[in-house]
This record gives sequence, structure tokens and C-alpha cells, in this order.
Amino acid sequence: MRAILLIALLSFKVCAQQPTPAPSTPGRQFEEERLQQLLQVRRVYIDRLIGSSADQIRDMLMTTLQTSKLFIVTENADRADAFLRGSADDEIFTDTFQSSEGINARANSGSGRGSGQSRKNSFGGVSIGDRESTRIRERKHEARASLRLVNKDGDLIWSTTKESNGAKFRGAAADVADKVTRQLLLDFDRALKSAAVRQP
Repeated sequence: MRAILLIALLSFKVCAQQPTPAPSTPGRQFEEERLQQLLQVRRVYIDRLIGSSADQIRDMLMTTLQTSKLFIVTENADRADAFLRGSADDEIFTDTFQSSEGINARANSGSGRGSGQSRKNSFGGVSIGDRESTRIRERKHEARASLRLVNKDGDLIWSTTKESNGAKFRGAAADVADKVTRQLLLDFDRALKSAAVRQP
């Protein structure tokens, strides 16, 4: 009898420690379905991206995704489970800041009288002026990428938008590619955890 009671207490304790899944809502079901589809992706084809210098960012995405070992990156679209599509821009521009400040003060005075041989004239004047002008030109580099992962049926599995002005040891385009890959890794890890919670 004592052994049965001990087994019952242990089984109750094990059941109490298991996380209970959150109540299912339509939005949650949709999110879980997308996460499950993400876990099924093995090969990814990176499509041509739209935008200036998009080919360079595409090449960097290929490198960072391949290095992450999350997916097999393929250049054969027929073999892919999913396609990475979207737009990317890598711009270099000059930002100009211009300001001007000035102080001016003037005072004038005058008087005059004249008749015949005697004349009296008085004049005066004060003028102060100070003007300061500043013009700063700064060269900036900015990269943006808005990407989505789509399965063979055309359903959207995953998406992100990232921006960068460059990192300490990386240019803006390389940093954007790295940020996209890191976000994909985080979401893939979240999908794994979600699948683990659902399976006892």
C-alpha cells in the first residue's frame, strides 16, 4: 500500500512539472503552423533581390546562411524546399548640416546747420557685426533588407526587415546579412522549443 502511494505521488509530481500548453487561439495556431513549416526546411534558394547593390547583399546572405549551417544553400531552384525573396539596398550618401548665426548693431547720428560763412556739422556712427557660419558634410553608408522565406506552395513561412549603418569591423551590407541570419537562427530555435513543448 505504501509503495502504491509513493508511485502515485511521484506520477503527480512529474505531471505537475510538465509545462501546460497555452490555450490555442486562431492566431497562435497559425504561428505554430508557420514555425512547424520552418522546421521542415532543409534547402534554401536565395532569389535575386530587388534594389541597388542587391546582388552584393545576396552574395553575403549566401555566405552567412551557409556558415550558420542552418540550411543547405542551393543555387538550383528545383531542389529547394523554400525560397528567400525580397529587396535590399546599400546606399552611400552625404549628409549635410548647415547653420548660420549673426549679431548686428548700428547707431547713426547727425546734425547740420549752415548760413553764410558759419557752418556747423556733426555726424556720428557706430556699427558692430559678427556672423558665424558652419557647414558639416558627413559621408554615410546605410544598408537595408526586407526578406521573406516562402515555401514551394507560395506560403509565407518567415519574414524580417533589418537596417544597418555598419558595425565596428563590418560594412553596412555585411552587417545586414549577418542580422538577417541571426534573426533566422533565433526564430528557428524558437520553433524547436515550441515543438518540444507540444511533444510530451
